Amino acid sequence: MNIEQTPSLNFNDRKASIDMLILHYTGMGSGEEALARMQDPAAEVSAHYMVWEDGQISQLVDEDKRAWHAGVGSWQGDTDLNSCSIGIEIVNGGHNVPLADGSLPPYPEVQIEAVIALSKAIIARHKIPQSRIVGHSDIAPLRKEDPGEHFPWHVLAEAGIGLWPELAEKVRPLELIGRGLGLGDKGASVQRLQDMLTRIGYGLPTGGTYEAQTEAAVRAFQRHWLPERLTGQADLETLRRIIAMRTMVAEVS
Repeated sequence: MNIEQTPSLNFNDRKASIDMLILHYTGMGSGEEALARMQDPAAEVSAHYMVWEDGQISQLVDEDKRAWHAGVGSWQGDTDLNSCSIGIEIVNGGHNVPLADGSLPPYPEVQIEAVIALSKAIIARHKIPQSRIVGHSDIAPLRKEDPGEHFPWHVLAEAGIGLWPELAEKVRPLELIGRGLGLGDKGASVQRLQDMLTRIGYGLPTGGTYEAQTEAAVRAFQRHWLPERLTGQADLETLRRIIAMRTMVAEVS
């Protein structure tokens, strides 16, 4: 890997050990703009690394320091995610800077190869669990969409980075009868859905009502693990994938 040192002053001391990897897109017009912002003390934002479209890697913050990339969010009960994570920004305009036809800009293959190489090295150094490799949208579903439904999570999973659940072969029939679940629904089925999402890692209420936070968590799950169904509604296919993911998380925990 070719890593260039491009230091940022936007960091402080960690308050926890490293056990998480969070991926972002820059969401700006160019990598130069994103780098300048993360080096600007007034912006109060940074990441440990930024991966350019051509595969070049910039390191802004040493891994033993707390970069400011996660913001307000939670995963598997943790809330100070900046303290326990490594943050990688990937140069891509995403939803903020779409292509002329409105579609999301692709991630070049060479860029993804660099993300994979960098992620593998980070995971090995810090023994990061597979269930704690997520996107910004996973930890903050109400606020964030990155690295986006166009990010090739399945390619990373094939390389050993993160989980990718296959559909469960055996599931409890009562969980998969009917139209699925959606906004405004209440009851035991919604409670089970919320419990499964929290066991995967999402932070949301578990009172048995399918409200805005539950919808956002389902949409974030779909954005990561079922991007062709980006609805926020827990249809039967989404429920199958959530059940499979819950099982995988339990097996690796």
